[in-house]
Amino acid sequence: MSHKVADLIEAIERIAPPTGAEPWDRVGLQVGDPSRELAGPVLLTIDLTRRVLDEAIAMKASAIIAYHPPIWEPLAKLTDETNTERIIRRAIESGIAIYSPHTAIDSARGGVTDWLCEGIAGSGTDDGENRISCDVRALVPLQENEKTQEVKIVVFVPADAVEQLRGALATAGAGRIGEYEVCSFAVEGQGTFLGTPGTNPVIGEPGRLERVEEVRLEMVCSKFVLPLVIETLRQFHPYEEPAFDVYELLPKPDRSTGTGRRLALDQPATVPEIGAKLRAHLGASRIRYALPEGMDEKTPLHKIGVVPGSGGDLIESAIEGGCQLFVTGEMTHHRVIAATARGMAVLLAGHTNTERGYLPRLGTRLGRQMQGVEFRVSESDRDPLVVLG
Repeated sequence: MSHKVADLIEAIERIAPPTGAEPWDRVGLQVGDPSRELAGPVLLTIDLTRRVLDEAIAMKASAIIAYHPPIWEPLAKLTDETNTERIIRRAIESGIAIYSPHTAIDSARGGVTDWLCEGIAGSGTDDGENRISCDVRALVPLQENEKTQEVKIVVFVPADAVEQLRGALATAGAGRIGEYEVCSFAVEGQGTFLGTPGTNPVIGEPGRLERVEEVRLEMVCSKFVLPLVIETLRQFHPYEEPAFDVYELLPKPDRSTGTGRRLALDQPATVPEIGAKLRAHLGASRIRYALPEGMDEKTPLHKIGVVPGSGGDLIESAIEGGCQLFVTGEMTHHRVIAATARGMAVLLAGHTNTERGYLPRLGTRLGRQMQGVEFRVSESDRDPLVVLG
């Protein structure tokens, strides 16, 4: 069975939906034609360096999944002037597509962040995406609304006109929740109105306060179809001037996806114990930590914040979540000082060390979706920083 670049994109985005990416990120297909056939292997890497590209060309790869986006700033030209230009130009000339999942796969359930959490609180079992043995939630939960549930329109209508109006609004695109259509809520009440001279009320007379048994009808819809829904409402409502309101709906947070994680350990552990487990999980040669005043290496810790890569921007969220320890790849000196000054310990395991170990799992997950496509983890990709022995 042959596969195209578009199939690879679809498979990646089932694992790491782009909606989970940070707004500043460059997630997605960066180089390539979605309709092109995948005639060779797909190479997985953290960074797309010259060595990694040489490796991809040598194996006749059809695509590269580069965790860090190789194109960050817009390219005005494709020459040999800069390293990025050389890499991108050679990839294009070699017919290699490039896709970057970056923060989308960080935030996804079963993604990079959850894999990193396993190094602290792994269950020791392989049951799909649930390998963490304690309570875990996102530090900053992903918040999104289904497109069909962005707003709610509420209209007040006489009881005998409810069914006709509900059907008309549904035809215009309202009342869709997941795979269900014509979804609505209705409750009876009493409406009042007084028509001024020149009005032509369907019920009662101008100049007299009328009381009418009405139904409050509620239906959700997208912002895109809202103008048509309102137009349809005016067309099918029996009143000369129908009363209706439009409410914008807040996004719904998902505690299992989003930026970073907060672990609530079932069995509290010390910083050295957590560091030792993490070093074994990552295969890292060096892990550093900083302790705040009042905490020592024997202090048992219960709540842990976890962010792969560079997590300094999440310090505030971790502190608000009651985290006693913040685990990430790298942070600036000043942010380490700021975190410990507020009573939170910091553990640093190296930027790409907290990401690279996830690549084999990603390759396995993609391979299950795309039978016949070979996924390989780069042998040339490595941490650019070397620790002296």
